[in-house]
Amino acid sequence: MPPASSPAPAPPFASLAALRAACLALPEADAAARRSIAAHEAELTKPAGSLGQLEELTQWLGGWQKRAQLRLDRVQILIFAGNHGVVRQGVSPWPQDVTAQMVQNFEQGGAAINQLARVAGATLQVVPVRGLAATADFTTAPAMTEEAFLDAVQTGYDAVPRPCDLLCLGEMGIGNTTAAAALAAALFSGTGADWAGRGTGLDAPGVAHKARVIDAALAHHKAEMAPAQESSAAEGERAKRLDTVTPVYDPLEIARRLGGYELAALLGATLAARHSGIPVLLDGFVCTAAVAPLARLAAGNTEAKAEAGNETGAGLEDQARSGAATGGLAHTRLSHCSAEAGHARLAEKLGLVPLLDLGLRLGEASGAALAVPLLQAAVACHNGMATFAQAAVSGRTG
Repeated sequence: MPPASSPAPAPPFASLAALRAACLALPEADAAARRSIAAHEAELTKPAGSLGQLEELTQWLGGWQKRAQLRLDRVQILIFAGNHGVVRQGVSPWPQDVTAQMVQNFEQGGAAINQLARVAGATLQVVPVRGLAATADFTTAPAMTEEAFLDAVQTGYDAVPRPCDLLCLGEMGIGNTTAAAALAAALFSGTGADWAGRGTGLDAPGVAHKARVIDAALAHHKAEMAPAQESSAAEGERAKRLDTVTPVYDPLEIARRLGGYELAALLGATLAARHSGIPVLLDGFVCTAAVAPLARLAAGNTEAKAEAGNETGAGLEDQARSGAATGGLAHTRLSHCSAEAGHARLAEKLGLVPLLDLGLRLGEASGAALAVPLLQAAVACHNGMATFAQAAVSGRTG
């Protein structure tokens, strides 16, 4: 069992290089705990594998909690809120003031997530990142300075409680589906039309305008991405293996230029959870896009090592075929597939298989909270069922 005390706080991320190093220094799951859980599952009074994905989820939980005795006593929901300068381009039917108003609604217990957190028995915390100051309009400038981006990542990193049995992540921010779509396009190729969706209720002309805004942002930042795009034939071949024509350039720089403060905080929280051995439930499209740079960094690092002959690498598409994310997002599960356009495609690119598909597109960690009872049921079966020996039930004879 991990110690009850919190680990020493992480040093501030003083530079993108320091953050990149932290994103590549990723501990792995406890293989012994997974084996112990699997062995116990084999003794329970049921046919082998008959609880399906619930059995895999218990191994995932225990491997990252780093213990064979499963528990979900301390479930934390974190919502990061932020504002976006790109809203001035008319990408949302809602005014930017709604972000602060919804934060107040969360704090007063009046939002959907408050009710869902109560049902899940989870603690809810809302973090307005950088005081809800808006990012720059990323169609004309980087969304964040390096200092502001690192500060937002650190905010997310520091917000994760220790100890914690399960972390559920969500967001709130008018305009943030535009940022998420721009990130997805930059990380995995495509145009604004490939990734833009309805967000908080755009009509078809609104979605088309949103796509054009994303294309303008991609074009504006193209020059900064071009050097890496043409850096080497090897990188071009690696990009093909990752099923993308996008250059293998720094995903953190993409996040800084095209993301947002709450997205950066989500990245920081996911990184903190990995460093602290905490399994994570991701929410919808925005949350998935926010953590995608962590997967891209880890995948690129693995590919580089494989090319150098140090280890066998697996691209993101290989991960997708395996049915569960590995690498930088191995400690996460995708709670649901959002109705927002592009989420299913992004999940497939990252090898994330959703636990639920309910047509949600609310954000605010709603899908993650809904998946908590599913995990609680898996743990209850694993911990509470009798073994064949305890129940005096005959085992399989052949």
